[in-house]
Parts: sequence; C-alpha cells; structure tokens
Amino acid sequence: MATGGERALVGPATRQILTDSVYDAVKALIMDDVVRPGAKLNMDALARDLAVSQTPIREALARLESERLVVKEPLRGYTSAPLLSAAAFEELYEFRLHLEPWAAGRAAERIGPAGRAALVAELATCNVEPPAGAGYADYKAFASHDARFHDLVMGLAGNETARAALADTHCHLHIFRLFYSSRTGATVHTEHADVVAAIGAADPPAAAAAMRAHLKAARDRLRPYVR
Repeated sequence: MATGGERALVGPATRQILTDSVYDAVKALIMDDVVRPGAKLNMDALARDLAVSQTPIREALARLESERLVVKEPLRGYTSAPLLSAAAFEELYEFRLHLEPWAAGRAAERIGPAGRAALVAELATCNVEPPAGAGYADYKAFASHDARFHDLVMGLAGNETARAALADTHCHLHIFRLFYSSRTGATVHTEHADVVAAIGAADPPAAAAAMRAHLKAARDRLRPYVR
C-alpha cells in the first residue's frame, strides 16, 4: 500500500505534500508525548503506521533532528529528545533576556511604516480564543505565531547573526512541549501588543521593557512545569 502510493506520485509538489504531512504527524507524536522523551523512533513501525515508505520518515526525522526534537545516535538510530531540564530552561531564558529586549529596543530605533504594518499584521494572527483541546493540533497555530512574532522583532532589529542565534534554539517548540494552557493565547496577545505598541511608537526603552516583561512573565508561567 505504502509503496504503491509513493509510485503514484507524479511530481515534486505532491512529494513535498507527503513529506510535510509525515513530518507533521511524527512531530505531533513527540509534542503530544505519545512518543515519550528518550524513546526510540522505529522507522519501520512509523512507516507502517503512517502507510508510507521509509523515505519520507527518514526526511521527517532529519528535519526534526535539526529542530532538536529528535537525537540521532550511532548504532541506535533516532530517539525522542529529552525535555528541557531545569538548568537548560533557566539558561534559555537567561539568553533570551539578554538578547530579545535589546532587539526590541533596536527595532524601535529602526522602525518604519513597513515594519509597523508587519508587526500589526502578525499580532492579528494571534488567536485569543481558547482552542478546542490541549493537543499539538489545537495549539500549533498559536505556537507558530509566537515563533514568527519573536523572529519578526529580531528581523526588525537588523542583526541577522542575532536573529539566527535565537532561531537556532527552536525555543518555542521546546517551551510548548513543556506545557500549554488554553489561557495562554489571550495573555500572550496582551504582552505582544505591549511590545508592538512600544516598538511602533519608536520608543527603545519602552520596547526593551515590554519585551523583558513578556519574557519574565512567560518564564514564570512555565517554571512550575519544568521537571
């Protein structure tokens, strides 16, 4: 069944849809803790369960490795990455608190009409209504907004090295893997709106303060759930 389905593919666009679908499916298993941290990911079993060949499974696992959601070990294959430890969690927020308030202030210094419009447009994608459930399928759109918002602020700061450093942590995936509450959307929307307002007003100290307050609030919300 899986092999025949793959032979039926007629072009790169169709193949990409399949690859993306498999990637999303395996990612959901990890994010929803169906595959426990440290558990082995069996490519044969995944291919059988998802009715595909091993090729899109292998491609999906390579993408997830780049996001640090899986770990490839010699002679053992792929395993689900551990959750952030308490020490790693604190180090991540220490890093973000050094970098992102600076970036917000720098963005406020450089802001123009196009940047303001981009911030307002991104803020509008934040769904403040509670999702139907607490699974990855329910909150992944919000998690994607959160990642895009912080990346946009970093981009507006104009330092691509700093932007890449934050992106390389994949911090939003690992934070949402720890915990998600249906109340998160409205709270984060308010905090993001404060950052947007301060950057839009071209007020660097206020922008840095708003981002710092947002990050500290997020850290405090999550600390009880760090194992």
